[in-house]
Amino acid sequence: MIKRISIIVVLLVSFASTAQEGTFSPYSFLGIGNEGFRGTAENRSMAGLSSTSDSIHLNLQNPAAYGDLAYTALTAGMTINSVSLETNEKSESFAHTTFDYFAVGIPFNKFGVGFGVKPVSAVGYDIRENTSEIRNKYEGEGGLNSVYLSAGAEVFKDFKLGFTANYNFGTLNYNNLITRKGVQYASRELIETDLRGFDFEFGAIKDFQVGKKNYLRLAATFRPEMDLDATVDRRLASVQVFSSDQVIVIDESQMPIEDSELTLPQKTSLSLGFGQKRKWYVGADYVMQKANDFSELTYNFSNEVIYDDREIIKLGGFFIPRYNDPANFLKRLSYRAGIRFEKTGLNYNGKDIEEFGINFGLGIPAGRVFTNANIGVEYFKRGTKSNNLVQEDYISVFLSFSFNDKWFIKSKFN
Repeated sequence: MIKRISIIVVLLVSFASTAQEGTFSPYSFLGIGNEGFRGTAENRSMAGLSSTSDSIHLNLQNPAAYGDLAYTALTAGMTINSVSLETNEKSESFAHTTFDYFAVGIPFNKFGVGFGVKPVSAVGYDIRENTSEIRNKYEGEGGLNSVYLSAGAEVFKDFKLGFTANYNFGTLNYNNLITRKGVQYASRELIETDLRGFDFEFGAIKDFQVGKKNYLRLAATFRPEMDLDATVDRRLASVQVFSSDQVIVIDESQMPIEDSELTLPQKTSLSLGFGQKRKWYVGADYVMQKANDFSELTYNFSNEVIYDDREIIKLGGFFIPRYNDPANFLKRLSYRAGIRFEKTGLNYNGKDIEEFGINFGLGIPAGRVFTNANIGVEYFKRGTKSNNLVQEDYISVFLSFSFNDKWFIKSKFN
């Protein structure tokens, strides 16, 4: 047992030190980047539906779901992304692979705990601006990650409560290079922003029996407004730029380090679902998040940007023909699908930036006990080509493995 836990801690520390939900999105220039976590592969296959729970899968979006966990679960996920960026004038395509999360859940009767690491936001862009008078280059990378500890329990029959504490940490790096015709040297600005801070989430799930087999589920999560500490390190330099993008520093100055606070806004989700345990489920989520305020980050805050309240509607579900069929493997598969509509809360150049996504997935039994693999595909679109903006089209294939076993078994013999 101690050996298992030691291995998990080593994996968690290693993942936390390198985990980053990569992105190629010019919209990640603003604030602390784009959202980095859309749920585990199982939930993401249902458009990120947050209300489902069972005895073997982890739900990292509602901590109350730990009250249903019956087997120790260890899971990790990754995504292969294909991204197309398009304006009215040109288009470009990219591909990249990301490691998405690492999580462990441990049950104790009707009480469960979990811990792991997951991304919160991601920054990744390379923007070029070339005219007869200027040649500018803006690059950004990094993001915010979260190490979390969760607990959930069934406090009354068919009523579960849960709590998550997140420690958020990460570094955002920006490299801005300005070259003007007739000026001997270019100007370079390097910005490194370190972010640190806690936030907390609360969850609840209530089931109502409908007939002999079916049930109605109401669920909710709430994250109160919390602050992050931000330390900004800026360096300005005169540089000489060569055609190969090689840069030689002529003169550099260190700006005073700035300490400030950023606010993670209040976030609430409400869920409604209907289904039959280990058979099928359909549900809907409505997510509301108060408007962001990143005006403290003056170096990447534009007057052309307005932050509004964020809203998300998710519809999804799953179907398992017969989870314990001894003969027909296909009947033991979990078939999942979902659709998502999102108002991101970002208004740029007078245009709301919106998202639309559609998802499909399979849960595949693998190995001993209830160990399983989960694979899904997502298409989603962000932004628009109107008002000189960028439309982003993503096709993502994501995969996770969930290893399940009984760890704490009371000895029957001395």
